Amino acid sequence: MTYTIGEAAALTGISVSALRYYDREGMFPGMRRTAGGSRIFSEQELSTLRVIHCLKSAGMSVKEIREFLLWCQEGDASLEKRGEMFHTRLREVEAQMEALRQTLGHIRYKCWYYDTAIAAGTEEAVKNLPEEEIPEELREYKL
Repeated sequence: MTYTIGEAAALTGISVSALRYYDREGMFPGMRRTAGGSRIFSEQELSTLRVIHCLKSAGMSVKEIREFLLWCQEGDASLEKRGEMFHTRLREVEAQMEALRQTLGHIRYKCWYYDTAIAAGTEEAVKNLPEEEIPEELREYKL
């Protein structure tokens, strides 16, 4: 099955301008075009777009993604590089997730703090609470 650029954008949630940019950056080396020059997206390009989206979400730059896609074209000769890249990215995403878990804990603590203050009608009710009166699961997040 093939798709126009608009259809590919709708299917992937990636803007038409981003799809054109990725094409200009050489990320779809086998992409066909109509006689009029319009891009024809196949399942292969959609699969590549899913990889691009994943890697961008994981914090990789377009330059790094382009390099990865070039490695893919090398076949088995680049398996180690590609595997190493994903292991590195895994460690980086896990670190980002831990940082987000910490942020989430602090936000939960502040929600509890303000909900308690609002219910009491004053912030003084929670400002100097002894630690044992703070819910146990929130204590480590007290700022």
